Amino acid sequence: QVQLVESGGGLVQAGGSLRLSCAASGRIFRYPAMAWFRQAPGKEREFVAGLNWSGGSTYYADSAKGRFTISRDNGKNMIYLQMSSLKPEDTALYYCAMRIGAVVTTTGGYDYWGQGTQVTVSS
Repeated sequence: QVQLVESGGGLVQAGGSLRLSCAASGRIFRYPAMAWFRQAPGKEREFVAGLNWSGGSTYYADSAKGRFTISRDNGKNMIYLQMSSLKPEDTALYYCAMRIGAVVTTTGGYDYWGQGTQVTVSS
């Protein structure tokens, strides 16, 4: 089994920044794909950013391009989501996810999920 634990969420004013972290442990695949999703109240969970562990290629939702950056720390089995220029519409519960294979943008494509970390952006 794989365990994913997110941290780093909080309350921030519009225009501010936050860095989310996701620590992976357990039977981690050699070359997984990892991603960040988010879910706002009353809305479906949506893809934010993803990273292929092999090669390091990254992918972003249109809403995240230019403002968010996904990165990894190989030695610590961690990924990060650096978020800047935050907007009130970024308010959501942010989840870390992992799958075997390359990044996909659908929630059903991921095998493991964390419990989420809340990000609230005030106007």
